[in-house]
Amino acid sequence: MTRVAVFPGSFDPITNAHLDVIRRAAAVFDRLVIGVLGNPRKTPLFSVDERVALIVAEVTDLGPSVVVESFDGLTVEFAKRHQAGFVVRGLRAISDFEAELQMAHTNRRLAPGIDTVFLMTGLEFGYVSSSLAKEVAAFGGDVSPMVPPGVEAALQRERSV
Repeated sequence: MTRVAVFPGSFDPITNAHLDVIRRAAAVFDRLVIGVLGNPRKTPLFSVDERVALIVAEVTDLGPSVVVESFDGLTVEFAKRHQAGFVVRGLRAISDFEAELQMAHTNRRLAPGIDTVFLMTGLEFGYVSSSLAKEVAAFGGDVSPMVPPGVEAALQRERSV
């Protein structure tokens, strides 16, 4: 039996915390589908296609069992399309847990056959978020501990526009 999981998010942009969760999830599941959500409630810095490309550049070394795809709509519907039995969610701190737990219960109600698996980010990434990386970059700060080099370069390009 193949264990398939999806790791959904807006990833605007992908951070080292996300990559930490991706690498660990890739070691647990036979196939990992990273789902880049086009969230209509958010105004992203990067387009969906840009976010997908930034992620692909960072995960190619994980091999063909890790794929990146954009999606709209419900995470559980995305998971069903990929015959995934699991949704992976990353947690940085206890403050993330309440919202994530509510989302996991909702997803379980919508799709009883799909479980949510929580992975804690490494301690060194506990403070990292996409929003924080964008804010630091906007003011010319050093984001190299927060994001991979390709994302750092993309943030610098956005700042100079």
